[in-house]
Amino acid sequence: MTIGTWNLENLFRPGDPDGPEDDATYRMKLAAPATTIGRLEPDLLGIQEVGNPDALADLVGLLPGRWHSALSAHPDGRGIRVGFIARTPLITVADVTAFPALFAPVQTQDTGAPASGMGRGGLAVTTEPAAGRPLTAAVCHLKSKLLTYPGNRHAPRDEGERARYAAYALSRRGAEAATMRALADRLLAGDGRTHDVVLMGDLNDQPQAATTQILYGPPGSQIGTPGFTHPDRGDASRLWNLAPRIPEDQRFSRVFEGQGELIDHILVSHALLARVESAGTGADHPLPSVSARPAERQGEPGSDHAPVFARLAY
Repeated sequence: MTIGTWNLENLFRPGDPDGPEDDATYRMKLAAPATTIGRLEPDLLGIQEVGNPDALADLVGLLPGRWHSALSAHPDGRGIRVGFIARTPLITVADVTAFPALFAPVQTQDTGAPASGMGRGGLAVTTEPAAGRPLTAAVCHLKSKLLTYPGNRHAPRDEGERARYAAYALSRRGAEAATMRALADRLLAGDGRTHDVVLMGDLNDQPQAATTQILYGPPGSQIGTPGFTHPDRGDASRLWNLAPRIPEDQRFSRVFEGQGELIDHILVSHALLARVESAGTGADHPLPSVSARPAERQGEPGSDHAPVFARLAY
């Protein structure tokens, strides 16, 4: 089977605040991901930046075969949310926003109330791609490193403001990663060696980032490290990032100011690790180089992210 994650970038209908200007542009917006999804043939795809649920229905309507979908009920202030599409029925088991117990609210701006939950809900579903072997998957879209300042500005007034808002974003992304890690603990049900669990999404940072590593669980055994071939007690609660399985020349899912970076990830439990046959990124066209001003991409066809996928023996 093939699983994947993809930030679809501003999936809105014409007339929505962040949607394309007209129907012709919208048709191009839908055609690009439909072509890519048709080529990759995923059995389960975690998706981000679904703005209008009807737009997702329009996209799914272009795909061959029968599909099932599930969306988080907790979009952010722009209206974007995470979800899944799959070839087998999906049952939602969690749609989380609140930070874990004992985690204090975090400051997100100079003034105003601190945040006590994720900006976009994290969604978990179960499905059964193979008879008698259920798969549980969670998808998230963590706080971006691209900063927005008061008044919806994307440029700071001075370096002090830039530094503060970068720290606010980092703090929130860390809290959101801890929230998803708490959800992962629940989904692993005490032993990832016997439960098929996937955590995927736009983590908005690279594999070695501190916020990304929060999701891994016990350290020391990620792919490519000396401990990888040595089982230990941490295997029961650990998640493995499949990034090292992606060929090096494909190991990026976005281009920021001309530099490729891998910020979209698939993590698997120990029960699935031996079943991973390959991993990759799957853009059909060269990715555009984005800047710190995301509004410049409004209405553009396609996505500024490449899908990340993995093929499993299931």
